[in-house]
Amino acid sequence: MKLFLIRHGETVDNVAHLAGVRDSALTVQGVLQAERLGQYLTASGNRFTHVFTSDLQRAVKTAQALLSAQPGQESPAPDLCQLAILREQDFGFYEGKPVYARQRNSTKSGKEDHRSQHQGDPGFQDVESKESMTRRTDIFVDQHVRPLILQGTPEQDTVMAVVSHGIILSHLWKSILRIFSKQTVSLATGLLVGGGGVTPLEYLGGWSNTGYLELDIMTFNSHAQTEAKVEAKNEAKVEVTGPPVAALSLFATEATELVALALPPTTKMLIKTVNGKEHLRGLKRARGVGSSQFDEGQKKIESFFKKTKAG
Repeated sequence: MKLFLIRHGETVDNVAHLAGVRDSALTVQGVLQAERLGQYLTASGNRFTHVFTSDLQRAVKTAQALLSAQPGQESPAPDLCQLAILREQDFGFYEGKPVYARQRNSTKSGKEDHRSQHQGDPGFQDVESKESMTRRTDIFVDQHVRPLILQGTPEQDTVMAVVSHGIILSHLWKSILRIFSKQTVSLATGLLVGGGGVTPLEYLGGWSNTGYLELDIMTFNSHAQTEAKVEAKNEAKVEVTGPPVAALSLFATEATELVALALPPTTKMLIKTVNGKEHLRGLKRARGVGSSQFDEGQKKIESFFKKTKAG
C-alpha cells in the first residue's frame, strides 16, 4: 500500500499569511501547483484507489486535480471522500486576523496576552487545542487508514491520498506513526530528516503548498497478520485516558482518548519522501495574476501563459 499525505495548493489566505478553517480559495499559482502535482504523481506510476480530503475548497480542488490527471482506467475512478474531520486547526476568535505582536516587557506572546484580556468576552472562541486535533486524526486513522492496511496484501495495489492542511497533517502523521512499532518504521536510503542533528520521526518538518509525504506500507505475511490482529484485540486493547502509554505509543508525545491497537509486526512502513516538491521545479509565479484568486469562469489555466498566435 502507498499512502500520500498532501497539503493543498497556495490560497489567498496563504499569501496574506493567515491560516485556519476559513474557506479560502486557491490562487492561480495554487491551481498550477495542484495540476503539476497530479501530473507528476501520475507520471510516476501512481493510480489512486482511495482519495480523502478536507471538505474545505482549497483541499477539494487540489484533490480533484489529482484525479483529473489520472489516465483512463479499466476500473472506475475512486470517489472523492470529503470529511470535515480533516479540516485545518480552528483558530476561533483569531480566524482571519494577523498574529499579534509580543507586548513590551511581557514574557507572553502577543496572542497569549490578547487571550488573557478577551477570553471572558461574549462570543470569544479560543484556538482549537492540540488534544482536539489529535482526537480528530486518531479517529480518521482508526476508521479509514488502519482498515485498509489490515485488509492489504503484497499483491494488492492500494494507493491512498489524503489531501488536507499543514497543521492538521502534522497531527495526522503522528497518529499514523503511533499504530506502528518503532522497529517497523524506516527511512529510505539517502533520505535526510532534520537539519544536521537527529530528528525524532514524529517531527519530519512542515508541508509546503502541494508538498507531500510518501509512505510505503508493506505486509509480509497475511496469515501472521491475522493472528496478530486477533491477539491485539484480545490482549493489547488498552484505554488511553492519561499520559501516553509507551507500549502502544512508542513515538507519541500527546495523549489520546481512543483505543490504541498496534499493527502486527509483519506490517512495516518505509518513509520514501518528505515534503516532496519535485513537481514544482521550474514553476514560476505569473506576474500580476499568480497571487490572485483563481476564477472558475476563466479559460483553462494554461491560457494565461500561452502566446497568442499571429494571424
